[in-house]
Order: sequence, then C-alpha cells, then structure tokens
Amino acid sequence: MALRIYNTMSSQVEEFRTLRDKEVRMYACGPTVYDYGHIGNFRTFVAVDMLQRFLRQSGYTVRLVMNITDVDDKIIRNAARDGVNVQQYTSKYEKAFLEDAAMIDIEQPKLVRATEHISQMADFVAKLVEKGIAYRTDDGSYYFSIAKFPQYGKLSKRDFSGMLDGARVDVDEYDKDSARDFALWKAPKPGEASWDTSIGPGRPGWHLECSVMSMQQLGESFDLHAGGEDLVFPHHENEIAQSESLTGKTFARFWFHVRFLLVEGEKMSKSLGNFYTLRDLVLKGHKPSSIRYLLASVPYRNQLNFTFDGLKQAAVSVERLRNFRQRLTAGNFPPGSNPEMRTLASETIERMRASLDDDLNTAQAQAGIFEMVRSANSALDSGQIKKDDTSPLLAAVEKFDEIFAVLNDDDGSKMKQVFDWAPTEGREKDISAELREAVQSGQLSDADIENKIAEMEAARRSRNFKMSDAVRAELSNAGIVIENTKDGVRWHRK
Repeated sequence: MALRIYNTMSSQVEEFRTLRDKEVRMYACGPTVYDYGHIGNFRTFVAVDMLQRFLRQSGYTVRLVMNITDVDDKIIRNAARDGVNVQQYTSKYEKAFLEDAAMIDIEQPKLVRATEHISQMADFVAKLVEKGIAYRTDDGSYYFSIAKFPQYGKLSKRDFSGMLDGARVDVDEYDKDSARDFALWKAPKPGEASWDTSIGPGRPGWHLECSVMSMQQLGESFDLHAGGEDLVFPHHENEIAQSESLTGKTFARFWFHVRFLLVEGEKMSKSLGNFYTLRDLVLKGHKPSSIRYLLASVPYRNQLNFTFDGLKQAAVSVERLRNFRQRLTAGNFPPGSNPEMRTLASETIERMRASLDDDLNTAQAQAGIFEMVRSANSALDSGQIKKDDTSPLLAAVEKFDEIFAVLNDDDGSKMKQVFDWAPTEGREKDISAELREAVQSGQLSDADIENKIAEMEAARRSRNFKMSDAVRAELSNAGIVIENTKDGVRWHRK
C-alpha cells in the first residue's frame, strides 16, 4: 500500500507521488517569531514532523525546509513599541521556538529566515513588474494584480469573479472574504525597519517571503507545502498566485493543512484563559512526551479537543509503552520462540504502516501498538514469551517510536531551560512543585535509570548489598519505583 494524503488543492485523498523518484521536497510555514509558540502552532509542527518521519521510514529521502518569519507587521509594530530593532526583538522568540521544538522532539528542518533573503525578494518583485503582473504605487510600494491571475482562489475554492476591482490591501492578514491586490513590497514608514534594495527602500510582504525562500531552496516546483488551516487563504493563495505567475509552473503539487484544536471544548483564546504555550504546560508539570502524544492522538485533518484529562491519559499511555519495553529488555526468558508472538509483531508493524499510509491516521497507529502491548503483556504474564520473541516485539515498538517519538523523554535536561525562563517572565506561580523539584535535582533520564538499575543488580550479584541498597534509595528519592518480578526488575516513575 502506498501513502495517500489529502490534497487541499484537489479536495481529495490522493496517492502521494513525488516529482523525483524517492525524493521528497517539502516546505512548511514555520513560526512568526513575535511571541512564544502555543499548542495550536505545535500541533501543526508535530504533524509535519511525523509526516517527514514516516516518509523517511517509507524509504524516501526528505528535504524539509521551514521558514522563520522574522519580519512582518506584528514584529515591526512590537519592535517599535519596545524600542529595539527587529533582530533584537525576534532573536529571543526564535531561540524559544527552537528550544521548544527540541523539547518536544521535533527534528530541526533546514531553517530559512526572511531577513536573510531581502535582495532575492526585491529581485522577485522586479521580475513580476517586468511581466506586467505587479505595479508600483506613488509611495514606493509594490502590489500584485490578482486580476492578472485568473486562477486566483483555486486553493481555497472561493469564486472571486466579479470582485477583482483593483482595490489594494497592505496588511499581511486581512478579511477572509476579501479579494484585493496584495502588497509584495512595502515602502518604509517613519520609525519602521527597512532595507535598501534594487527596487528601492522598504520591506517584503509576508506572502512574498515564503515564495522566494521555498523556490530558492526547493526549486520552482516541489512536492508538498504544509501549514495550519488558517494559512489556506490568503497566505497560501497569494503564494500560488505570485509564484505561478512568475514561473508558469505548478508551485507545489500537494498542499497539507492541519486543523485547529480546541481547548476543553472551546476555541483557544487569551480572553477565555485557555491559551497555553508549550512552556505553560511544562511549567504545570506535564512532560513533553505527553504533550506530543496527545497532539498526535487525533488525525491531523480532524479537530483535536485538547483537555487536561486527555493529557493525563497521554502520560499513562506513554508510561505503559515504556514499562512494556522495559519488561522485554530486563526480563529473563527461556530459550526458543513462540510463533504467535512473531506473527503478532509483524502484523502490528503492518497495521501501523497501513494506518499511516491512510492519510497519516495516527489514532489507528496508536491503537495498533496498544493492541500488541495488551496481547504481549498477557503472554508475558502466562510465560508464553520466549527469548527469541523479544527482538521482534521490541522492533515493533521501535517502528512506532520512529514516528511518534515519545519514549526517550530526557525530562530533566529538556525542561531545565523552561524552568530557568519562567522567573524572568513572572510565571513563578505556574511552576508545579513536582517540576521544580525534578529540575533542580536534575531528573534522571530513562537511560540513566536503566544504568542505575544495572549498577544495583551488579552490586547485588557481588553481594555488595550496602551499595545495592544505596542505589535503590537514590532511585526512590528521584521518584523511581523499582519492582522485582519473575521476569526481572521493572521500574516506573511515580
């Protein structure tokens, strides 16, 4: 079975085919670094990360490019308000985004910044002017004439015929029913950041930035363009118009859009008090792995209702997988194999792959691995698993985690940067006592715990019970529960 994904352009689930054999060129709209990223942003980034991981697991070479929007209306306004330049304002939030993405195990793509491509953007505008598709206004700004692109609206499926009256809009984000010539290049205003270029002083429009950077990195036509559903119109519609007008070629073959999420059944909003950054949740004591697991628990095209009960259940699910893996790696099993266990493992891998091939159905993939865990745990309890059965079962768990990336959560090192950040942001009250203690004591990673257990067991075998008891006490003080079972030592976090 081949990967089939929903293409916003065709409004259909299609078989994913690349322009070059087994090579995927992807562009994802990244953060606008004017504030800390919220969980809605990270739902999109996690979905894109999982798609990349699954494509690579499926044998593709993947080149994923993500932009950092470090100049736009909001950034210009906020930097002026704070009395700093654009770079000083955005560097803080770009750093925070990269820390947060690493904390939630998002693999870092090729990053491109708008401010590093200003001259190329000016050249792009000049070429559109030469073709008669863009025009200059008296103040030195440049606009795209959407009347010159008859297919305008083909991505969002809006019919703008009869509405193309030549009126202009110079703000980056505007009414979703508006069809107006949009700004490619904005002339400088007093107190605003600007750059001197071949087309005059000014700064790029938001929509222009992504067209220039994506085509420079991936070519005039590439395989897939991704982003949140809010970007379909006007951002992605405008990208298509300006790019295809210049090249005469299809800009991106597939368009991959991720649905918004709700929080406790309501739209996320600061006024409702349900607006959460990734850092807010970590400071409340929730592990990055739990957050990632929950964000991935509903297929990307369906609306996710993000609840704190769901976050607690996600933590339980992750811990169940970790305990299962530990049970297989630490157990003492009789020699031989049980064909039923090998079949269970191979069928689970096939089920997970079929689920992800089906428009990245993450919920079905999660269901598949837990069906295996349930059956294998029953077999473990009844002594039906042999030594040679552990490798295929562990391989199935590894295949799952290659995509979901939730089992190797180094809590202490990943969360320390967030803890350090909180006091300077006036959020001391948000830090849970559990997190404060864990970070200050340098909470042990899974690998650290397993090494400590191995040290404890070695001391016990050499009859150095004093050392063995000391290591056990150290683990207990770090919140690790040790259980001696007939299969060996098992552990879990309190």
